[in-house]
Amino acid sequence: MKYRIAPSLLSADFARLGEEVRNVIAAGADIIHFDVMDNHYVPNLTVGPLVCQAIKPYATVPIDVHLMVQPVDALVGEFAKAGATYISFHPEASRHVDRTIALIRECGCKPGLALNPATPLDCLDWALEQIDLVLLMSVNPGFGGQAFIPHTLDKLRQARARIDAAQQRTGREILLEVDGGVKADNIAAIAKAGADTFVAGSAVFSGGDYVKTIGALRSQLSGKSF
Repeated sequence: MKYRIAPSLLSADFARLGEEVRNVIAAGADIIHFDVMDNHYVPNLTVGPLVCQAIKPYATVPIDVHLMVQPVDALVGEFAKAGATYISFHPEASRHVDRTIALIRECGCKPGLALNPATPLDCLDWALEQIDLVLLMSVNPGFGGQAFIPHTLDKLRQARARIDAAQQRTGREILLEVDGGVKADNIAAIAKAGADTFVAGSAVFSGGDYVKTIGALRSQLSGKSF
């Protein structure tokens, strides 16, 4: 399995965001995770399409836009134009999940579904073969620096089984991403449970030495025994 490290810009220095993007990519980041919060669906307010467009020239890897907004559809086209590769949204925030998935695809991006800790996996039953990414939140969305919720590991195992079955049926790759509280001391357990893409915000940006921090995450993945 190929593992991907996706630093979350929510924990980056916003005064020099382009430089931060360039530096974490040079340090080994595979994806840039871009959190969009509207102070409505979640209790925080972050960034919009103009900021995504501004960092795009610095991003030589895919930009993974996580929409924590309601409603969703009006922003899909804006982020597609701004340079997103993946656009994920929460099913509770869309009036018509199928329509939102189709809209993301029509805009030239890869659609994903983001599930909160208490959102059941059943919502994937009718959507899994239409999407390219499943994002499991391992904290309640809204703020960085929260602790990993342990029961996410069981949810990851169940999601992994569903994704593996869907990939066998379709031959399509579907990423299983986890977001919240990912650190060097738990990333191996998270990978063992089935995740292949790891969003890390404060774990990457708070240390200062991005090469060392991302290297430590990768060493835990390469040194795992399971």
